[in-house]
Amino acid sequence: MRWAGQQLDVETPGTLPGLGSIAGLVRSVTTPEFRGITFHEVVARSALNSVPGTTLPFNWTINPYRGCTHACRYCFARPTHKYLELDQGADFDQQIVVKTNVAEVLRRELARPSWSHEQVALGTNTDPYQRAEGRYRLMPGIITALAESGTPLSVLTKGTLLRRDLPLLAAAAQQVPVGVGLSLALGDEELRRHVEPGVPSVRGRLDLIRAVRDAGLPCGVMVAPVLPWLTDSADQLDHLFAELSAAGATGVTTLVLHLRPGVKDWFMTWLARDHPHLVSRYESLYAHGSNAAPSYRTAFEQKVRPLLTKHGFARTSSHRSDPLPTTPQPPPPQQPLF
Repeated sequence: MRWAGQQLDVETPGTLPGLGSIAGLVRSVTTPEFRGITFHEVVARSALNSVPGTTLPFNWTINPYRGCTHACRYCFARPTHKYLELDQGADFDQQIVVKTNVAEVLRRELARPSWSHEQVALGTNTDPYQRAEGRYRLMPGIITALAESGTPLSVLTKGTLLRRDLPLLAAAAQQVPVGVGLSLALGDEELRRHVEPGVPSVRGRLDLIRAVRDAGLPCGVMVAPVLPWLTDSADQLDHLFAELSAAGATGVTTLVLHLRPGVKDWFMTWLARDHPHLVSRYESLYAHGSNAAPSYRTAFEQKVRPLLTKHGFARTSSHRSDPLPTTPQPPPPQQPLF
């Protein structure tokens, strides 16, 4: 176990006992404000992460955090914690890796003559505006470094903490293209508390959309994942799209739940506890892979298309004004680079 032997609230130079395989770890910290959460502070060797050859509309990402206190039952990034010999379940929610020097390293990387100023995406793996950002404040340095280097950027988040940085993002948009996207898939607040226990409220995120638009920035919305037989009815989607339209969303992308190995086990454990009557239906729907059966996806597309049109979110070949990927599945897990 790579984290074994670590003493909390002690800072020791260099690599700590029991952690020789994780270069750059400085200390592990617990605080009363984050009960049950341990922050593992690392000195990163790299900030920019290359993801070439995917169907995503960008080749570079930055992940200031690993693990996520949003604790979404379905999070596709859970398998990345296996690289650290941590589990994909509770450890992913409670053991958060923090790249404390990410902005400093990023500035050096952006200053290289070889840097081609391609778009950089944040929020493609774990959320850069999860609760930890309130403690570590890594995003202002990242946004500033990208904008000052002439590098376009996009941010996708569920965190209302983004509101803190709206003036900075608006200023960055005067220098480079800036995209802002929000993830909001569950309009039912009670269901959200069970499926996304660490995510801000539905109302809080709708208010954030309004704040982003008031700041003069576009705000696309990822209605993802849509949960079969839980959030996929025409009435539910119609109501959610109406709320998004009223809030000023500039585009909507819908994605049906994607269950990778490991993630599927964690999600199905929750489903068996809270919605046991759906277990057999999900097992059948996802019997042949991570994607829902083609027949379900086709029927969903036929159902959702007129609803998107009704609310002004008619689909085109791509949402060029939105910072959101239009890929039919989430981006691949990205191995931590420290």
